[in-house]
Amino acid sequence: MDQSKLKILLNREEGPKLDYKEKIDISLESGKKELVKDVIAIANSQGGRGHLVIGIEDKTKEIIGVDPEYINEERIQQIISQRCDPPINIRVEFIEIDIKKIGVITIFRSNKRPHQMRQNGAFYIRRGSTTDIARRDEIASMLQKSGIINNEQMPVPNVALKELDKDLVNKYLKKMNINDSYDNQLLSNLGIVYYDKDSDEYYPTIGGLLLFCKNPQLYLPHTGIRIIYYQENKPISNYFEGNLLTLIDNSTRFAKKLLDTYSYPVEFMEECISNAVVHRDYFDCSRETVIYIGQNKIEISNPGSISQKDTINNIVTENNPFRRNNWLYHRLLVLDDKNRFLKTGLGLKKIKDSFKGIGKVRFLNLRKKNLFKIILPGIKSIYKDKD
Repeated sequence: MDQSKLKILLNREEGPKLDYKEKIDISLESGKKELVKDVIAIANSQGGRGHLVIGIEDKTKEIIGVDPEYINEERIQQIISQRCDPPINIRVEFIEIDIKKIGVITIFRSNKRPHQMRQNGAFYIRRGSTTDIARRDEIASMLQKSGIINNEQMPVPNVALKELDKDLVNKYLKKMNINDSYDNQLLSNLGIVYYDKDSDEYYPTIGGLLLFCKNPQLYLPHTGIRIIYYQENKPISNYFEGNLLTLIDNSTRFAKKLLDTYSYPVEFMEECISNAVVHRDYFDCSRETVIYIGQNKIEISNPGSISQKDTINNIVTENNPFRRNNWLYHRLLVLDDKNRFLKTGLGLKKIKDSFKGIGKVRFLNLRKKNLFKIILPGIKSIYKDKD
């Protein structure tokens, strides 16, 4: 990094990938811990490379400067490598501005998230301009994105196997040309149930419940779809439950019926909902998928921002985009008689193109909120089109 790039950096406000420090004291244990916390938090936050800038007052951005002899590059590299698991790739530089040296630690984009502090086992993340301990769902989401764990294969303890609809499971087995007898070992091999060696019990997996339970929302209440619309200027909310295919069928049918009364193009709705089901973050228990139908916009809001490995452009244009829930996707390919999942990921461009002349279609990737949104023209855009 040269002086001009540093000046550009100093014009930015603190955020998930940028932190200012007036000073650090790596001669003290507390100083070492604070340094490692900030580096881990920046590495764990979504986005590209980040920076920890030392020698700048964070509120006023006054240049204080640092002593390169005191903040030794080799010592900082050693502290980070010894205390971060897995190790984080950094670069330490000292750049002169106004006769003062500024320390810049560049934290490179990591494909090994999440990183944790070895000394206390904690995972840290940036929330805006502050460093915080990562929540369980955030850690799980990072583990899934890195390919370390598979969300759909995690067990749901204390849920009896009788909650799985045997007829639905047998339908899947038949379509897969599996002639073996229905038993727990077979279901375990397929990922529908999980065998716990400690308790010698079988439990449904998250994916097993989502596909083969008549009402998985009894145990996973965040997995439904909520449709919000207006009737006589009053907001009305309808919540839809059921296994994933039932959920898609019922919510799509309802949304299409609502929009059909306005002569609104409804071909997109099934594509949007199918994509939401495949791509949503099932680790995020804080909210369900929400479809808002209003005069000014129609918004499909889904928990689960796009991974840093992918971009919105890839999702819209690629034939084979990244899928967060790959196990679910391949089972839905088999189970869905309407073949909707053969084209999920391909239809977003068609949605965008279908609204030419009506209004703008936007795709928003909100990493801070862990949301992906599709925003379409509102109902009143059809009235304008008719006029």
